[in-house]
Amino acid sequence: MSPAFGKCYDPSGTLHGIPTYPWRYAPDGLATRRQLRARGLRPGGQPIAAQLMRLSCRRKNGVSVAYLYRIDRAKPVRPMTSRKWGALALAMLARRTCPKCRVVYGYCLPTSLGMCLLCASPNPCGSPRST
Repeated sequence: MSPAFGKCYDPSGTLHGIPTYPWRYAPDGLATRRQLRARGLRPGGQPIAAQLMRLSCRRKNGVSVAYLYRIDRAKPVRPMTSRKWGALALAMLARRTCPKCRVVYGYCLPTSLGMCLLCASPNPCGSPRST
């Protein structure tokens, strides 16, 4: 058994507080939020049953964790109502509208700029811009 596997394997939960399994070694009957959503389910308020763990040099603490939920306790996803669809459409419209020039684009504007590319650049294509 590799040292990485040993650090991430704790089925009794004595080391990490909850049962911990290495990446891709979860027992049957447990799923992540994303896997539940693919099946049309949601956790439904149940506590975390276990976790998946793998060593990662990209994270500050050195590990990536994914929480697991029991499939048999999961509830079906609530259907979208017309009000939720409307609110989602307005939110997406706001993400595509430049606050400076009020133009609606076909893509979401970058949040780092806070406006469209034309408004963010001082002089596009080298020509002077009149405002």
